[in-house]
Amino acid sequence: MTKQTKRRVTFGRIISLSLVCTWLCLAAFPFIWTLWGSFKVQSDFFSKADWMNALWGTNTLEQTGSAFTSSGYQGAWVIEKFWENFLNTGIVVLSTVVVSLTFGTLGGYALARSGFRYAFWILMAALVFRAMPHITLVSGYLLPFFEWNIWGHLPTTIIVLVAINQPFTLWMLHSFFLNIPKDMDESAMIDGCSRFQAFRLVIVPVMWPGVITTGLFSFLLAYNDFAVTAMLLSEENETIIPAINSFLGTTQVEGKVMYAVAAVVSATAPLFVLILFFQRQIVSGLTAGAVKG
Repeated sequence: MTKQTKRRVTFGRIISLSLVCTWLCLAAFPFIWTLWGSFKVQSDFFSKADWMNALWGTNTLEQTGSAFTSSGYQGAWVIEKFWENFLNTGIVVLSTVVVSLTFGTLGGYALARSGFRYAFWILMAALVFRAMPHITLVSGYLLPFFEWNIWGHLPTTIIVLVAINQPFTLWMLHSFFLNIPKDMDESAMIDGCSRFQAFRLVIVPVMWPGVITTGLFSFLLAYNDFAVTAMLLSEENETIIPAINSFLGTTQVEGKVMYAVAAVVSATAPLFVLILFFQRQIVSGLTAGAVKG
């Protein structure tokens, strides 16, 4: 490699790294700024006189004796009982993911191994339902939920979220199963396994990264959903996203803006932890999704 070529490669790397660093700074800035400001008082974080107050905590130091304060988190979690919204979210998300993955795994495997033409049309129908706006599907559930007096409860929201999420899990897991050779099923059944035993003992362990990847996307759909949870849950059963929405709409009047800022940070932090914890499985599931050899 000549010196001129080396210079071009080095210059290209510098440009690439600069663009990536710039993008990361721009993407991470809103969360970092909100995280930093959540430990300040309102007069610092929303200071109109000098935005530098949010950096140094001038008014926070005067009011609390320290440049940082946890009063926002204490107000959100203790006074406003934001932990109840987190508990509701955990129940809804966990139930949605478990039910969606269970039916999606069984259905995806059955369609991937089916030789009948109806499998294609089932997947096409699932794709149509997945493409529809969520609010369109929610409106169809409102009347029976009101008539049966089950509106506002967590199980009704779980049912709707599973119905919305199921086509996605079906398509994702179906594609993963297609990448697994049928010889593995046949070899297991020759060795004495039934079809279900071959599926449970041989196929599922191989495609575990795909299950985790699909489960993560299902988690994000249920965790970040607003339209379904806002329309189908009563105020006492709200999950975190509609709770934060109503929280932000009332705190300015009540003078508790920092409670809402702390709630936003609290809702975002678990997503970072989840991504960091499952990053290897996510990358493996997205890039591989197949059996080699």
